[in-house]
Amino acid sequence: MSTLLARRRVLSLFAGAGAATILAACSSGDDAASTTSTASTASTASTASTASTAVAAASCEPIPEETAGPFPGDGSNGVNVLTESGVVRGDIRASFGGSTTVAEGVPLTIQLTVADTAAGCAALSGAAVYVWHCDRDGNYSMYSEAATDENYLRGVQETDAEGRVTFTSIFPACYQGRWPHVHFEVYPSLDEATNGGHAIATSQLAFPADVCDVVYASAGYEQSVDNLARLSLESDMVFSDGSSQQLATTTGSVADGYIAALALAI
Repeated sequence: MSTLLARRRVLSLFAGAGAATILAACSSGDDAASTTSTASTASTASTASTASTAVAAASCEPIPEETAGPFPGDGSNGVNVLTESGVVRGDIRASFGGSTTVAEGVPLTIQLTVADTAAGCAALSGAAVYVWHCDRDGNYSMYSEAATDENYLRGVQETDAEGRVTFTSIFPACYQGRWPHVHFEVYPSLDEATNGGHAIATSQLAFPADVCDVVYASAGYEQSVDNLARLSLESDMVFSDGSSQQLATTTGSVADGYIAALALAI
């Protein structure tokens, strides 16, 4: 872990905005169709297997370090959800503690497979991954005015023997100035994550444009259509320097939900 800690660098707290155009949203008639960001489709089980294989066959380059943004909820900018009882969970759709509000939106399963570059990209088991993202309206729990009293769409899990964690969530909005994304931090252990320890990697997962088009054509995501039309991966401040290591393999449909799988090395 000392090798991993040496890779950690100081991150800027705030993310900026980019502006460009992207493909217009697909019609709502395509909502029920299966959408895939790769050349072939995959089932829920095979997507998870693909993620593990991708790590094993990867060039073992560490995933790019990115800003945690202004709404990390990890204690670096005010509130800290990581020390709260209930944050260790797989289903992050609902708030816990003082509220039980459930975030609504198109179902999304987030699968992250973590590998250790210091061990030849072998699976990193026993680490902890904290994920967080905005809701369907672009609000971040614990920070945004409309969600200050909520802590939904935030959670921590320990990586299994294959270095994998899986979270049940909803597809996030595209808010003004940022390409649709999910934030995550990797910690040396669950104890480190939940007791004020320091992350050894901080990055972001991006979604493919074709999937975003279909999701945002569904009810509840109307504002995301206009926001996405003004952006591209190439113009986004975080992903403009390259997104190949952060673009999730995303399969599924609006009706059945999506799976976003990303293999990463740290």
